[in-house]
Amino acid sequence: MRKVVLLICLVLGMTSAACEALGVEEEPIRISYLQSDLHHLPLWVALDKGFFDEAGVTVEVAGIFRAGPETMSAFAAGSLDIAYVGQAPATTAVANGAVRVTVLAQVNTAGSAVVVNSRSTIRNLADLAGKTVAIPGHSTVQELVLRKALKQGDLPLSKLGIIVLKPPEMIGALITGQINAFVAWEPFPAKAVTEKQGRVLVASSAVWPDHPCCVVVADNGFLRKHRDKAVAVVKAHVRAIEFIRNNNEEAARIAAKYTGMDMETIRLAMQNVAYTSKLSIAGEREYVTFLREMKLISVDDPDRFTRDFIDGTILEQVSAK
Repeated sequence: MRKVVLLICLVLGMTSAACEALGVEEEPIRISYLQSDLHHLPLWVALDKGFFDEAGVTVEVAGIFRAGPETMSAFAAGSLDIAYVGQAPATTAVANGAVRVTVLAQVNTAGSAVVVNSRSTIRNLADLAGKTVAIPGHSTVQELVLRKALKQGDLPLSKLGIIVLKPPEMIGALITGQINAFVAWEPFPAKAVTEKQGRVLVASSAVWPDHPCCVVVADNGFLRKHRDKAVAVVKAHVRAIEFIRNNNEEAARIAAKYTGMDMETIRLAMQNVAYTSKLSIAGEREYVTFLREMKLISVDDPDRFTRDFIDGTILEQVSAK
C-alpha cells in the first residue's frame, strides 16, 4: 500500500510535506562520503546534530568510499542520490559521460599536503626526482595538486614513480619505505606529523591558494524529481559549516568520532582546511583546463561545461532565506 501511495505522490507531483500528510514515509536520501576525509566534516556535523531532520529530510549513509572515483562508480550504478566528493573526480566522470551529476555547493578549499618521511633528506620538490610518490587515485584533487606542484618546480612527472594507495595505507607505506612521499587529504598528513613519522613538504594551499577541493553533488535524475530535498540538504550543509566556524572544538570532537583519530591530529588537520559553501567557478574552470591538458577529459568549451556542471541556484535560494 505504501508503494502505491508513493507512486500517487510522484504522479501528482506532490511535495514531500504533502506525502507525509498522507501518512507516507518517503525513502531516505542515499548519501555518501570518503573514509576518514576531514573535508567532509560538514556532513558529519549535520548528521550528528540532527540538521537534516530539522531541515525536513531523512538521509542514510549509503556508502563510505576510499576515493572519489569509487563514489562516481556508485553514482553510475544508481546507488547514490547525493555525495560529498572531490571536485576533480566528479568533473572527470561527468566530462567522460560516466555519470550525470551536478555540483550544488562547495565543501572546502585547500586541505591536502605532500608528505615525506620525517627522517628523509627530501627538502624540496626537486628532491622527489627518482622517488616513489603515492596518490589516492587518478583524476583526484590530490593528483592535480601534485602535478601542479611538479610543474611549478619544473620537475617532469616522468621523473617520479607514481603509485595509487588509499590514504589509510599511506603512512604505513611511508614508514616501511614502500613509498618516499604521499599526497593526501586531511587528516592523514596531520596524522603522519603527530605520529612523528612524516613531515609536510608542501601544503596544497601553497601550491594552489584557495583551491576548491570537495563539493556536494547530486544525481541529475534525483535533482529533477526531488529539488525540494536537494534544497533541504544544502540548507543543512550551510548550517553545518556555520556550526564548525562557531564551535570549532565541538566540531573537532565530531571529526574524531568519525575518523577514529586523536584530538591532537584533528586540531592540527583542521588548521589546513577552509570550510565554505561558496562555489568556485574560476576553480572549476582551472580543473577542466588542467584535466584537458593531461588528456584525461575531452571538453570543447570549458566555460559551458562549468555552467552546466555547477548549479548555484539552490545555494542562492538557501542563502536568501
